[in-house]
Order: sequence, then C-alpha cells, then structure tokens
Amino acid sequence: MRIAVWIALLAIVGCTSAPPQQEAKRPGGYYKDDGPGERIPDNLASIPDAAPRAEPLNRMANRPYEVFGKRYVPLAEVQPFRQRGIASWYGKRFHGQKTSSGELYDMYAMPAAHTILPIPSYARVTRVSTGRSVIVRINDRGPFHAGRIIDLSYAAANRLGIIGSGSGEVEVEAIVPGALESAQSAGTVQPVDLAPVKEAQALPPTDAAPAPGIYLQLGAFSSRDNAEGLRARLAASERPSEVLLNENLWRLQIGPYASQDEARTAAERLERAFDLKPLVVTR
Repeated sequence: MRIAVWIALLAIVGCTSAPPQQEAKRPGGYYKDDGPGERIPDNLASIPDAAPRAEPLNRMANRPYEVFGKRYVPLAEVQPFRQRGIASWYGKRFHGQKTSSGELYDMYAMPAAHTILPIPSYARVTRVSTGRSVIVRINDRGPFHAGRIIDLSYAAANRLGIIGSGSGEVEVEAIVPGALESAQSAGTVQPVDLAPVKEAQALPPTDAAPAPGIYLQLGAFSSRDNAEGLRARLAASERPSEVLLNENLWRLQIGPYASQDEARTAAERLERAFDLKPLVVTR
C-alpha cells in the first residue's frame, strides 16, 4: 500500500500502494502506524457507493510499472473483468496523501487500489462469505502483497465487515458504464428462457430458517422495498425467489440448485438478461 516511501516508483506512475514488507502488522490486519482514524464519522455506515460514470483515463497512472521486481501492465481500457481473492484496507497512514491518480486519498469515501484495473474506473466488490457488496472507484495502485487483490478504503471495508479481521475473501468485478444500455440499443442482449415463478412460491416469513442448499444471491439491500422491487423486476425465474433479512441487509436469493456448476450457468443467463451480478452462496 501507498506512497512517499518509494521515490523510484513515483517516477513511474506515482504509485501509492504497499508499505515495506518488513514492517510488522498489528492484530486486525493493518500496519503498525496505520489503522482507523481518531475521528470516525458518525455516518460511516450510510456513506454511499461510488457512482459509476464514464471518465477519461489517467495517462500517467495507467503506464506499465514494476514493484518488488514484478512487472504490472494495467488494462488499457475499461472492460469486463472478474477476480476472486483477498481484500485488505488502508487507513490513517495514507489519509490525505496523493494516490496514483494524483487525487488525495479519502479513507471515509469509496476509493480503492488495484494493480491493473484502469485509473479511474469502478468495480463491485462482494464479500464471498456474506454476499455483502460495495461499489468503489479505482484511483490507486496496490496492494503488492502475495494473495491480496484489492485495497479498500476504511469506509468500503466497514461496509463489507472486514475492519476487525483486516482482510476477507472477495470477488471483484469491473463495472463498464453504459454497457447494458449500448447492448440493448444495438439489439445484442439475448432473451433468456426462464420458467415463470408460481404464485404459490410466496415470500416466507423473515424469521423462518432458510432452507439449506446452493443458491444465487441477486442483491443485498438496506431496504426491503428495494429487494422486493428487484424481485418484481425479474418477474420470472427458474427457481423460487426469497427475500431474507440477514445482518441488517435484505438479500434476494433464488434456488436451490443441484450443484455449483448449475448455479453458475444460471448466473450467467441472469447476468446477460438483467445486468445483474449473481453470487453463488451456500447456506
């Protein structure tokens, strides 16, 4: 994670990511002189996601570069991209310092660092174990630690529930602004043959224990109305749909499926049809 330590790297891309490897980590996953700020905003939980939009790429921040003897070649354009691995976060040590984009890092907003995603661009980050997701804006480079794929702001890490542990397994998926609208205008979005949901498949009481099995989670919302709105928008599904309250989020799930492969195949169809990012979950 981050800046000022590497003068040589600044000459390449102004990279701000990765503290020296010899520094000791504190419990919780952050480095010895990093961590939460002293004045955490009261509205931290309500800080909104980054709002994806088309932006010109930063020419300097997207040049190939090298860190710890490894060469990185950033993507030349915003395009479909998906990756699963470990997310970490960075805080007060870098708050207010310049990122690779030249912007100041704000740990209480929704920026993030990635080694190769274009700067600036947007990504949806979903925690695998819970299905919680957040949309972040990539404006920095890093993390440069084995096994980690993205560094989140304190606010984004708080949304995913990884502040205390310091890290967690996530899926990162690039967001291409306007891609669905362009595809629809060009007539390239193919209809999906989905069997209608029977009216008897009613929403169960939220305090009922969910049936175990393999499911697709289509979204997690702070408002039940939003979850029900998406449920109504789908109108048809190959499995019953449920809205479940879990960890203060309303989760829209469909299933069960016989296997992970069957669920992933269904996820691909739903993604093409509705511009969703289904997540396979086991409960």
